Amino acid sequence: MLSNTNETTLKTKLITMEEAAALFYDGMSLMVGGFGGVGAPPCLINAILDQNIKDIFMISNDTGFPWIGPGKLITEKRISRLIASHIGSNPEAGKQMHGGELAVEFIPQGTLAEKIRAGGMGLGGILVDVGLGTVVESGKQKVDINSATYMVEPALTADVSIVYAQKADTYGNLVYDKSARNTNPLVAMAGNITIAEVEEIVPAGELDPECIITPGVFVDYIVQSKGVDWEWVWELKQGTE
Repeated sequence: MLSNTNETTLKTKLITMEEAAALFYDGMSLMVGGFGGVGAPPCLINAILDQNIKDIFMISNDTGFPWIGPGKLITEKRISRLIASHIGSNPEAGKQMHGGELAVEFIPQGTLAEKIRAGGMGLGGILVDVGLGTVVESGKQKVDINSATYMVEPALTADVSIVYAQKADTYGNLVYDKSARNTNPLVAMAGNITIAEVEEIVPAGELDPECIITPGVFVDYIVQSKGVDWEWVWELKQGTE
């Protein structure tokens, strides 16, 4: 929690969850951090559901599980178009894809991460040879460099990026917990608006600079998290034994 009342007189990016919810809108492109739900922002995802936001173009490493992470948005049919590297842990995503309700573009995980990083760094795209000579190259622009051929993969950005962090200061510098530092640093860079849901918010200057992974310059807003509200797969298994 914000512990220094003097911070109110200084610049802060802290907003309420209600103010964050007002930044979401129908038809937006949404980039979500996390990997299998770990590192995905639970309260911001719930805010999108509560606002009844729909027709979202989502960019995410995966679709989590039906009740975990961005998978909840799939289950509630708020996503109309998806870019991801994996949907296998969310049967609802596959069902909607085969039923024609969800347009899905699969991108290999490394390529997806680099396309997002390129977007965050202001680059136009990246060059890859993964999938060259297969159906993947259909429609792709190609270039030859040093006697090798590459496909051009355009960079990815989004109207809104949402990430989950362990700590932030009021300027928006972010620290992640263990494997939650997965796609979040890349996603945080690539949003036209980036909102970080944070477990603990401290005054500016209190974070160890060596531990800051996402500099505050990439973060527009921070919101206080209420914590993860779902049960993980291993917890469900324990409960049924």
